[in-house]
Amino acid sequence: MSGSETPEKKGRGLAPPMKTKQDLEVNKIFRQIIKFGGSDLHLKVGRPPTLRIKGTLRELQMDPLSQEVMEQLCLPMMDERNTEIFWEEGGADFAHVVEYENDQGLKEPWRFRVNLFVQMGHIGMVSRKVERSIPDFQGLYLPPVMEQLCGYDQGMVLLAGVTGSGKSTTIASMLNFINQTERVHILTIEDPIEFVYTQVKALINQREVGVDVKDFKIAMKHAVRQDPDIMLVGEMRDMETFETAMHAAETGHLVFGTIHASSAPSTIGRILDLFPRSMHTALRSSMGFNLKAIVAQKLLPTIRESPKRVPIIEIMLMNATIRKLILEEKDEKLFDAMRMGKVEGMQMFNDSLYDFVTREYIDRTTAFEVSPNIEQLKMMLKGIDVKGPGIL
Repeated sequence: MSGSETPEKKGRGLAPPMKTKQDLEVNKIFRQIIKFGGSDLHLKVGRPPTLRIKGTLRELQMDPLSQEVMEQLCLPMMDERNTEIFWEEGGADFAHVVEYENDQGLKEPWRFRVNLFVQMGHIGMVSRKVERSIPDFQGLYLPPVMEQLCGYDQGMVLLAGVTGSGKSTTIASMLNFINQTERVHILTIEDPIEFVYTQVKALINQREVGVDVKDFKIAMKHAVRQDPDIMLVGEMRDMETFETAMHAAETGHLVFGTIHASSAPSTIGRILDLFPRSMHTALRSSMGFNLKAIVAQKLLPTIRESPKRVPIIEIMLMNATIRKLILEEKDEKLFDAMRMGKVEGMQMFNDSLYDFVTREYIDRTTAFEVSPNIEQLKMMLKGIDVKGPGIL
């Protein structure tokens, strides 16, 4: 790989502000995502540029990319800090801004979340388009209980899901709902910043790791001195991140974050996996008293022209029963407790699938492919009342 030697470190602290480089050749490909309404762009050596449109990968009518062309397209997007990270770690995450001329002839800035990486000795890239406007709960087809999750005074609300499940968009919608309704200070620590908020009632400060502050640890150290009411701490990737965010929740802040987990109940185990076993008892106690809700979601393609995809949502609220099960290490009973808690606003993935199938947003085949309990969903669609077994 050309340029594989690690660049000399300049010894500086902050990276310079990200620039909008409109003369880059790669921007022509980025504009195709906007033109065709795609969500993601994949660049791989030996293949033409590929877009994800309505959940399906489609190749552009272009020549396959060589390693030399990939380097010419991708490397100029990075600033000095990200270039160092890329060569040292084999990958880098950053934001990229591209101007796109709309139907009225006006140039609009579009943001993209970029992951540049090395695979089999070649450069690869995957980029996610960040929508310019932040949709409300109705626009995202989220359940009404989401409004309730924005009303806590303190504690932690987690959004769980795999990459590309729409977690960041859902959190942005929640923060923007608070922005529309409350006079509070919202502080976000992101890597990179995705949605840029327009202040309405709230005071909003957004800090990008590597651009506005050197690293996450320093950002969190500063945060406690910046009088936030509400914090977004981005993805819970490691023990330090979760521990710091939980401390913020314990000290009177409302903290939002995302985590990679397949369901709401399995998120408890995912968090425990970040810590040594000797800390699990204390951690369960902390989660029991500070976690307010876990929302897990998946994005599914629809059978309609609009919307192209809808979120399938699972919600676990920390009521007395859920809290007791977490403290007593009875995680296997959390699903049953959620079924019993539907009157409080909890719901399972099958509840969400049932709703979208009956409203003819998704087809049955798609629903059965992702359902955690296919037979139960089939019974629900036949009109049979399905009740989970008791938990006590």
